[in-house]
Amino acid sequence: MSELILIAASGLAREVLAMVRSSGQYDVVGLLDDNTEMAGVTVDGAPVLGTIDDAAKYTHAFVLVCIGSGRVREAVVERLTAMGLTESRYAIAVDPSVQYPEGCRVGRGSILLRNVTMTASVTLGAHVVAMPSVTFTHDDDVADFATFAAGVSLGGGVRVGRGAYVGMNASVRERTSVGAYATVGMGAAVLNDVPDGQTWVGVPAHEISGANSTFRGMS
Repeated sequence: MSELILIAASGLAREVLAMVRSSGQYDVVGLLDDNTEMAGVTVDGAPVLGTIDDAAKYTHAFVLVCIGSGRVREAVVERLTAMGLTESRYAIAVDPSVQYPEGCRVGRGSILLRNVTMTASVTLGAHVVAMPSVTFTHDDDVADFATFAAGVSLGGGVRVGRGAYVGMNASVRERTSVGAYATVGMGAAVLNDVPDGQTWVGVPAHEISGANSTFRGMS
């Protein structure tokens, strides 16, 4: 069984820890977190071994960045890359319940939790996070570092940009797009393209001018 280091002692890390233990995918060696007060603490039976800078010490272990915010996840991956970690060092964590047909692709560093569904020819980039019961329909194309909260549904042929966040139980109409680093609020119904960097909420979804990242998951 391959060894695994989880980056960040977060709620997402706890969910990944439970998933990989129950499935036997990896042997979790421990967690790394920059909060020095966490050093030596045990999280659901897994020790916090040090800070993120210690990742280079664990040369035989795979790594997963367990941070809910795509922007922060991206920044940590850039930091690890500067330390010499290559893309091949990142695990892919997929719950056994996930529907994963032939012809679908999932990039390195991605996390797919329970009951995620991919119907046909779905492409997920690197370091994508999909919480429970997310549905990706045929020909969806998701860029690196995108994040999907629980219950999100994408219609067919949807494009989701780098670092985008789609909130809990939101729906995105077929053949529309969510731009890079855009945010879709929980329960929103996206009927038109969301431009890069904008925040859209409501039914039908519309832009909130000057919105911040209130809707982004950070756990």
